[in-house]
Amino acid sequence: MHKPVLLNEAVQYLNPQPGESFIDCTLGEAGHSLAILEKIQPGGKILGIDIDAESLKKIKPQQGLNLVHENFKNLKEIAEKNDFKKVNGVLFDLGLSSWQTEESGKGFTFKKDEPLIMILNGGQVVTAEEIINFWPEESLIKIFWEYGEERFARRIVQKIIQQRKLNPIKTTLQLFEIIKRSIPVSKTRRGTAVRVAARIFQALRIAVNDELKNLKTGLEQALAILEKNGRIVVISFHSLEDRIVKTFFKEKESTGKLKILTAKPITAGEAEIKANPRSRSAKLRAAMNIEEI
Repeated sequence: MHKPVLLNEAVQYLNPQPGESFIDCTLGEAGHSLAILEKIQPGGKILGIDIDAESLKKIKPQQGLNLVHENFKNLKEIAEKNDFKKVNGVLFDLGLSSWQTEESGKGFTFKKDEPLIMILNGGQVVTAEEIINFWPEESLIKIFWEYGEERFARRIVQKIIQQRKLNPIKTTLQLFEIIKRSIPVSKTRRGTAVRVAARIFQALRIAVNDELKNLKTGLEQALAILEKNGRIVVISFHSLEDRIVKTFFKEKESTGKLKILTAKPITAGEAEIKANPRSRSAKLRAAMNIEEI
């Protein structure tokens, strides 16, 4: 069962009240949205957006919860089309849902053997398999170094190039084996291979889905549709995502558009990490619009 990360903290910073309107840009399995929905009744409504159509099919209909299959990079247009032109809060939870990693079969995890797809159904056309097998060496190094912040990037790419000359790399376990063989033997004893693979797979997913560019666009559009005193809450799981959010909030605060509500990112406590290990890397930042829309 999917457990929404930093649920209480997200609701606290969004501060939902009866009759208000919110947008969940990454609905997933609707854990955050359902908690918000309880707080905004009677009369409140939520627009739940998800890039993955299959994820949306799993959500039970709820009064006040409106579902849209879209990419949040088009947030302003989506909001206008669905009569959410002025909202009291916008949430971004940038992690994958449990269903996407465990059941989608798209190769988001190296814990099972799946095709290297990693497309989230948001109009992307290039799969992870195509990137691994056809992109130039320096492009792969750039992806793994910049998006994965992986120090073994060059060694891993060299092994990939060697292997793809012999046979195409088509599955997650094939890629994982290459990653393991790329790491010095002295490092593998300490579980390094798993951590490196996690960074490489995350970097590929970011590249396939253009996630960092979409986040920058989504944040700008979220601010454009917020009521005065409306709030943006972002839960990120990657240092580059967190850096984008931090920079955006600081820039908008310096121009008098936002007030930052979290001096430092909010992280999960020991109890939540124990119950939900994926919360370990989560960071929540929040800000409030102080301009009239």
